[in-house]
Amino acid sequence: MAANESNTTLKEKNKTNIDPVRPVANFPPPIWDDRLLSLTVDYLELEAYAKAFDEPKEELRRLIINVNMDSNAKLCLINSVYRLGLRYMFREEIECQLDKLFKELNMEDYDQADLYTISTNFQVFRQHGYKLSCDVFNKFKDHSSGEFKEYITADVRGMLSFYESTQLRIRGESILDEAFVFTEAQLVDVVDTLEGNLARQVRHALRSPFHRGMHMVETRLYFSNYEEECSTYDSLLKLASTHFNYLQQLHKEELCIFTKWIKDMEFKTITPYARDRTPELYLWAIAIFSEPHYSHSRIILAKMAQLILVLDDIYDAYGTIEELRLLTGAINSWEINVMEQLPEYIKPLYNILLNERRENRVYATKQAFQKLARGYLQEAEWRYHRQVSSFQEYLKNGLITSTYDVFTKSSLMVMGDIVCEEVLAWYESRPNIGESTKLLGRLYNDVTTFQFEGERAQQVESVHTYMKTFGVPENVAVHELKKMIENEWKDINEGCLKPTEVSMELLAPILNLARMTDMVYRYNDKFTFPEKTTMEYVNLLFIDSVPNPNY
Repeated sequence: MAANESNTTLKEKNKTNIDPVRPVANFPPPIWDDRLLSLTVDYLELEAYAKAFDEPKEELRRLIINVNMDSNAKLCLINSVYRLGLRYMFREEIECQLDKLFKELNMEDYDQADLYTISTNFQVFRQHGYKLSCDVFNKFKDHSSGEFKEYITADVRGMLSFYESTQLRIRGESILDEAFVFTEAQLVDVVDTLEGNLARQVRHALRSPFHRGMHMVETRLYFSNYEEECSTYDSLLKLASTHFNYLQQLHKEELCIFTKWIKDMEFKTITPYARDRTPELYLWAIAIFSEPHYSHSRIILAKMAQLILVLDDIYDAYGTIEELRLLTGAINSWEINVMEQLPEYIKPLYNILLNERRENRVYATKQAFQKLARGYLQEAEWRYHRQVSSFQEYLKNGLITSTYDVFTKSSLMVMGDIVCEEVLAWYESRPNIGESTKLLGRLYNDVTTFQFEGERAQQVESVHTYMKTFGVPENVAVHELKKMIENEWKDINEGCLKPTEVSMELLAPILNLARMTDMVYRYNDKFTFPEKTTMEYVNLLFIDSVPNPNY
């Protein structure tokens, strides 16, 4: 061998022995340690709660269909049923009642009604898909001045309900756009002067409006913040509290199963570079499906979320570009025989990915994972070449890397017999509500994480690509992206109004995904940095005591 050839070979060997420079992120450590493994499930209590449903459920059903109940009282009752997470038990009864009330509705009926009543009625109809006109609020506006009438500011309860109503607006409803700004400003001004339940209601609504909140969390807080509404009917309080306690035991059991799977798969050992967020991941599964009959579905979704998290972190914060190209090729082949081409530290992860796919046929489409890997690689290539793409080019890829396509497809595929080929074809046609939820996820994530990403010299996100494409400063870019987020919410709301292309039960996972996004990313990245809100919600749903039902 010639001397120069020998030297070249030696250099190559030395080069391969040098640890590669990795874009390691300083993710905060987990905050739960092994406490989750010590969670206990009382199976006798679980069984007792399940048996205690029957009597109050039948009593509440009779109330809902009671023909002698005043229409406003009935709508308030349906509102509480919805906010307490009981709607699925009375879907047909509620639909029948709302159909009747909506057909009989006369706009003149609202001439003498107060702000609270009109706002509550508006919320109930809109939440269940009925497009009650926003014109019902015209009476509260002085059209000569263009301002809302001064007297309504004294009605804090009504203003709060009006504020919650604005969260259900769609494009073109200018009065609700104005009302959102008006009511929010008024509530911020008075919140520190309030006391008791009303203070708690306003404070929480300003932090997280009900329509955009995670449903299980909102249900739990409704017990304490809306005691009067909960206790109006004994059967409502008894069923709701028993139901919540039942779900808490069931969700604890599922979290234990998921936590044990994380430990058995040795994720801490094989993926030390990834965020360790076990209970936080499980919150996403509960957010999408909270009902008892989706127990197995939640476990599948949580496992899928863990795999997506690890893929996200290896592409975004650990793998070299050469390793990521190999990993993307392997995922696209989806064959065990390509494993030998992968770096040693990636092999265990790839093996889990293939095994989970085989064990859970309805787990997530192989194509969705492959598409996600290609999207992740595109972002990695942009970073590697220090290229800031155009905003339009970034968003096209960003709809993929938001991960919501994988989440939504997986959610539909674990819903059982109600999802047929026609439903999957509907989703594959890229309906507006699905595209808006993907875009919402991408923009929310970017707006709250771009500064942390910037610390690693990564400018592959919405803010910097918008700044480059449109030549605007950072504050303008963030403002415009937040306006886009509000418009996507309007489109999601419209996608839930009748006539819908598929049933509301099938739209619910998509809407719930958007809600969880709002909860996690509204102000900052509460998933990566879970010390505050996410930690509070994990405690609220799994750790703390719950209201004791009188069963």
